Amino acid sequence: MTGVDETAVADHYTVDGLETLILDALKRSGKLNTLSPIDLAPVDEFHMGGRAATQHVIGMMSLPSNAHVLDVGCGLGGVARYLASECGCRATGIDLTAEYVRVGTMLTQRTGLADRVELHVGSALALPWPHATFDAAVTFHVAMNIADRPRLYAEIARVLKPGGMFAIYDVMKGPKEGLLFPLPWAETEETSFLVTTGEMRDLLDNAGFEIIREEDRREGALKHHRERLVAQSAAGGPPPLGLHLLQGQGASLKSRSMVSMLETNQITLEAIVARRLA
Repeated sequence: MTGVDETAVADHYTVDGLETLILDALKRSGKLNTLSPIDLAPVDEFHMGGRAATQHVIGMMSLPSNAHVLDVGCGLGGVARYLASECGCRATGIDLTAEYVRVGTMLTQRTGLADRVELHVGSALALPWPHATFDAAVTFHVAMNIADRPRLYAEIARVLKPGGMFAIYDVMKGPKEGLLFPLPWAETEETSFLVTTGEMRDLLDNAGFEIIREEDRREGALKHHRERLVAQSAAGGPPPLGLHLLQGQGASLKSRSMVSMLETNQITLEAIVARRLA
């Protein structure tokens, strides 16, 4: 991915006044003064399946409680805070979008996790840590924006200790051709780069990983999304705190496009756990 592409990706995710939007929503929900990580799940679990998907995919890794885990493409830090609060891990996140990192750091402080979670602005293609820094790594709905997949997985392998676990939860290209834009991760095809599950296996193998577990999460994600739509319809609209704060006025259209493509097998969702070979 070139510098121009990375700027376009960061611009896509940047939301003016995001901190105010989230704090106002928390205030309306009565959570602002007693904030816990689970209270933030509706907005900081920016991937299909939400908190349930986070629990499942992290559970596939069998992490020790003292593991130092890298979250590549951490967004607002939801997965990183989950790792710290629910798994007893130390979590370090990195994301292109400076606004996400700034707001995510504020939310980390408000949830009392600043001693176990650090978020940084930076590129997944040039991770600012030395070899073998981390015990494990995760990426949740990140690689769809990255053209240079070999470099991405080589960088993650570089900063992982030998034997370190790597969990991936990402959108993959399905058997049916074609994409509908806009999408939650891209307005146009210029910043959308999907691969098939077969191509993904080859990429991980070439980067020095051995796949331990692999699951198709398409049906579970569709079920979660449909249940969310029913709940919103019954409530007369989305809750104060939700992913619509991150997606702006086009949130509904982006979600419909993604669900439509899942239903027609244009895209699918995969959870993969791999081990960094020595």
